[in-house]
Amino acid sequence: MSDLYDLIHPNASDTLTVRSLFVIDPNKKIRLTITYPASTGRNFHEILRVIDSLQLTDNHKVATPANWQDGDEVVIVPSLKDEEEIKKRFPQGYRAVKPYLRLTPQPNR
Repeated sequence: MSDLYDLIHPNASDTLTVRSLFVIDPNKKIRLTITYPASTGRNFHEILRVIDSLQLTDNHKVATPANWQDGDEVVIVPSLKDEEEIKKRFPQGYRAVKPYLRLTPQPNR
């Protein structure tokens, strides 16, 4: 597969691998790339966390803050300004830390 996508450098070592992860959405758009050095193992929990975040943000007009875990508060995207739409999308309300930083309970919970 890596040859098919031309992911192997021509001068790469035959004995030492660099592992890259690509998350590709259903529209065939690359949403995440992570390259791990040969000396570092992958963190599967982080991979699942990112996929959960991507799906959540795609469906609910929110962003996930640093160190977010499933069930934590999320950020209402700054581009969403209509208060009626916000009330409809986030019936549990929100708290404004700053005008551009509005936290709300995770909407799919």
